[in-house]
Amino acid sequence: MNRTTRLSRRTVLHGIGTAIALPWLEAMMPAVVRANGLSADKGGVAPRRMAFLYVPNGVHMADWTPSEVGSGFSMPPTLKSLQGFKDDLLVLTGLAQHNAEALGDGPGDHARSLASFLTGAHPLKTDGAGIRVGISVDQVAAEKVGRQTRLPSLELGIERGAQSGNCDSGYSCAYSSNISWRSASMPMAKEINPKSVFDRLFASRSREGSQSDRVKRELYQKSILDLVLDEAERLQRRLGANDRRKIDEYLTAVREVELRITQAEGAAKSLPANGLSRPKGIPEDVGEHIRLMFDLIALSFQCDATRICTFMYANEGSNRNYPSINVTEGHHDLSHHGGDAKKHEKLKVINRFHIEQFGYLLGKLKSIPEGSGSLLDSAMVVYGSGISDGDRHNHDDLPIIMAGKGGGTIKPGRHLKVAAQPLNNLYLAMLDRVGVSPERLGDSSGRLGQLDG
Repeated sequence: MNRTTRLSRRTVLHGIGTAIALPWLEAMMPAVVRANGLSADKGGVAPRRMAFLYVPNGVHMADWTPSEVGSGFSMPPTLKSLQGFKDDLLVLTGLAQHNAEALGDGPGDHARSLASFLTGAHPLKTDGAGIRVGISVDQVAAEKVGRQTRLPSLELGIERGAQSGNCDSGYSCAYSSNISWRSASMPMAKEINPKSVFDRLFASRSREGSQSDRVKRELYQKSILDLVLDEAERLQRRLGANDRRKIDEYLTAVREVELRITQAEGAAKSLPANGLSRPKGIPEDVGEHIRLMFDLIALSFQCDATRICTFMYANEGSNRNYPSINVTEGHHDLSHHGGDAKKHEKLKVINRFHIEQFGYLLGKLKSIPEGSGSLLDSAMVVYGSGISDGDRHNHDDLPIIMAGKGGGTIKPGRHLKVAAQPLNNLYLAMLDRVGVSPERLGDSSGRLGQLDG
């Protein structure tokens, strides 16, 4: 392509009721970066992303924690499926959320563990008005970083949750259902319908007529790509081979997700009208539901629709069962194992299933090139729970993994065992890496060191 030709990072393909932002292209790099042969990441222009993934009810710690410390650690049984991503991972032990403890408030560990997980704050015990906890790390980042993207942040999950009522020993359901808090009293409700997330990412930004345009597109069964194809072809004629390939791969990924959502919608429509059918666009299979959401996270990062995301595998205290992996008992019931070996085995199956889905997300992010690396290289993805052992309901030595290199500021491939300290110390170190540096966050006592080796 012509050296003087440049595209704005905000270039969008428009169609009726549709606006598809583009992935990072060489044509979007500043001329000085291209002239010196620098990649997007080396030129300091690739954005850094943060994602926080939460699993409820703790994990079976004996099969989670590596025996060795440092880079020579062996993957423990629960993490075996992540072997191919070992060099992209930091397994962290020793981190805690003290404010998930009772602190005089009695039972309610599940509600407290989720409410405090990203805030480091102790929730006010109430099942009515006056809920109060703290601002979560994702929203601290979104307040500044989110101004640079169309969506300040994205809150996702696969299990709907109530926003009021008593869900855990006198604690409001809002605490058990929300991981993200915009303010101490304002949770950010998660979206569980992949179709709604897809429309949010790719529907037109124009308010006027956007709903009718979307209805028209669905009536004629048009893919969003059908509506932007001409504009995409015109744009590609102006680009070099690498950028043409990137656009082809990106639009193919968008189309594949769209097709899977359409298939899930068709399955939902075919269910009997007994009041129990799922909303449109939500797959019957929980694994497919999770993977669709992870595909949408990858797409949202790839097109820079947002740089901040949270995801909940289920509400805290969830008693979901997993018949697709031959676990018919409820997860919460199994977590109260009382040392029962049979319950332990079934818990390990659930833990491995969750980790396998995490590996799917890592594979998607790692497969998307950006500069001389990948989307995963620019990201920081935290996976964990606010409970360690579900039977003990303890909130120290939490199961935490961080994937990605934070734009080259993190050295993964290690089991990092730290002296007991607040989990929020990790979050402060992450915030520094996206250009947000509050003095404190929740119960933080400093910034976690050793991330860069």
